[in-house]
Amino acid sequence: MKSAPSGEVTRIVLLVLLIGLLLAGSFWTLVPFLGALVWAATVVVATWPALTWIERRTGGRRSIATAVMTLLVIFAFVVPLWLAVSTLIDAASQAPALLQDFTSRQLPPPPAWVAKIPAFGEQVTAKWQELAAGGPDALVDAVRPYSRSVATWLLSLTGGIGAMIIHILLVIILVAILYSQGETAAKGALAFGHRIGRDRGEQTIVLAGQAVRSVALGVVVTALVQSILAGIGLWICGIPHVAVLTALIFILGVAQIGPLPIMAAAVIWRYYSGSAGWGTVLLIWSIPVIALDNVLRPILIRRGVQLPMLLIIAGVIGGLIAFGVLGLFVGPVILAATYTLAKAWVAEGPPASDA
Repeated sequence: MKSAPSGEVTRIVLLVLLIGLLLAGSFWTLVPFLGALVWAATVVVATWPALTWIERRTGGRRSIATAVMTLLVIFAFVVPLWLAVSTLIDAASQAPALLQDFTSRQLPPPPAWVAKIPAFGEQVTAKWQELAAGGPDALVDAVRPYSRSVATWLLSLTGGIGAMIIHILLVIILVAILYSQGETAAKGALAFGHRIGRDRGEQTIVLAGQAVRSVALGVVVTALVQSILAGIGLWICGIPHVAVLTALIFILGVAQIGPLPIMAAAVIWRYYSGSAGWGTVLLIWSIPVIALDNVLRPILIRRGVQLPMLLIIAGVIGGLIAFGVLGLFVGPVILAATYTLAKAWVAEGPPASDA
């Protein structure tokens, strides 16, 4: 067998380098849009059945269906997020006055139920009694070490609003484009998968879409149900700003934090304001609401894709830790594709011995 001429080898090497430079330059150019593109693709893949349903009801008019779905995405995601951000900005502006008002008051004695909390109830009671006995000066001394961190957080919060608004606008624009040209994008993705791995590549692309839709269904629906139930409990127990707190709970649910921070703060505030009865009612209501995601989310995720539940949960948690909130959807897709390819590769090998 003859070896390739040296000139041909040089041409191939230069061609590979040129293609690599073009790919690297393209990726570098698209880096500012990658986050918004992934978010938009996730939203579109998860809500595509709703788009086709609206399109059928409007006589096959894609433009009307695209406009309706884009508005729904704005109201479902952007409005709650904007309410939450507005609340945080308002809290940031009122934080110094609230802190001064809080530290100027006498801390009441701890309720009896605090000492009955397992593991750390006695320590909390002892510290509470120490602060109550020391008067306002003790509260000031206890809060002072955290004031610098709070100030830094408030500055970072107000400084990141502009970037977040631009990111949201990009997501909305890309969502509208993908809704209107979804079939073309899907055909391109399937053709790319077929070019790389033939039928197996196409199956991997389809499985990735199913994984995104299942995780979105499990995460978003669970967060929605939790936020509604939590909002009902907050409203019944007389907690102010219920709508904004419900929006915050929804965002925390999507971020896999859950309603625990908001519900715990509401319970503490209810006890602190002297309504121990309503505080107890809210505490009892909060326990099943907080634990709901451990039951509802796995059921919803498992309905959409036939993958091991442990694999999906590992992808959700690991993706969240590695990539942030976006990793909720990226993590399961990566593990699903790897699992499918590895399973097909193993199945093509020689049969295992009976030993």
